[in-house]
Amino acid sequence: MLLAMRDDEKTGRITLAQVAQRAGVSISTVSKVLNGRQDVAAPTRIKVERLLEAHAYRRTTRSAHEAPLIEIVFHELESIWAMELIRGVENVAKTHGAGVVLTESGTRHAPGPEWMEAMLQRRPLGVVLVFSALPGEVKEQLRARSIPFVIIDPAGDPDPDVPSVGSANWNGGLAATRHLIERGHRRIGVITGPEDMLCSRARLDGYRSAMTMAGLEVDPALILFGDFHVEGGYDRATEMLSRPRPPTAIFAGSDLQALGVLEAARVQGLRVPHDLSVVGYDDVSLARWASPALTTIHQPLRQMAEEATQMLMRLRDREPVSTRLELATSLVVRKSTGAPAGLNDGP
Repeated sequence: MLLAMRDDEKTGRITLAQVAQRAGVSISTVSKVLNGRQDVAAPTRIKVERLLEAHAYRRTTRSAHEAPLIEIVFHELESIWAMELIRGVENVAKTHGAGVVLTESGTRHAPGPEWMEAMLQRRPLGVVLVFSALPGEVKEQLRARSIPFVIIDPAGDPDPDVPSVGSANWNGGLAATRHLIERGHRRIGVITGPEDMLCSRARLDGYRSAMTMAGLEVDPALILFGDFHVEGGYDRATEMLSRPRPPTAIFAGSDLQALGVLEAARVQGLRVPHDLSVVGYDDVSLARWASPALTTIHQPLRQMAEEATQMLMRLRDREPVSTRLELATSLVVRKSTGAPAGLNDGP
């Protein structure tokens, strides 16, 4: 037995009995930790999980309870762009003979603690998470149980050790603002997303860079943080358009916010694009059906989800993967942008 343990140490492999011995617990306790049972003291669970992760413990066969499922976890399922992500995961899951389970949990920053216990009981093939980051404890628990995970991060920038798929938010903000500048606009407002989300700030930085490179003043009164929802876009646009010197164009940090901007303009008697130009972000399916059809930045949401799921399956097969993949964004010009009415407003 001692010789076997030494051989295992050389190869990095470890058995449940060895984990139990090193943690000073019973094999049944180790089994409870692996199965996501909560009737294990937190210090014991952490000790066992770290041993499992340190020795890259892998089940040699699939458990009878392990479902051929890929789980995708959101903090909210209301957004239209969530459907694009779901379709992307489903496209790849089908090719691997797997189904998809959807979970809503936590905040935009991390899933809630109740999700972990339920997920461990389901034992999916892997997990795609739509969050900005993962707490260290969540990463440890997933890795200890050999459940691969990938973050799709329109919300932020995950830690370097977390596999993730994102898009070029800064370039998107730059392209949206340059388009408006090229149309002749000088007073350009921006309604980005929540202030604590990296993608919001990246799109805002792209806006600032385009304005600066064009030699235009960035008016702090024309920069507002929204919430990526229609109501937030409507409220912020109403506030911005009520200023003594309103903008002639608004770059909204999401298509949903842009729809709110269109409604705020209508309520105030402004014609789009004659009196106000509007650019959105995401290029969700509704964008082309807006009135007028929405000029926007195409974020390849479905492709992001497909790439994340492919990455997940490669991780499951222990194939090497890049931990960070960033896909390009592009401008889609429709009918909601044009030249400003009258003379240029000046900076």
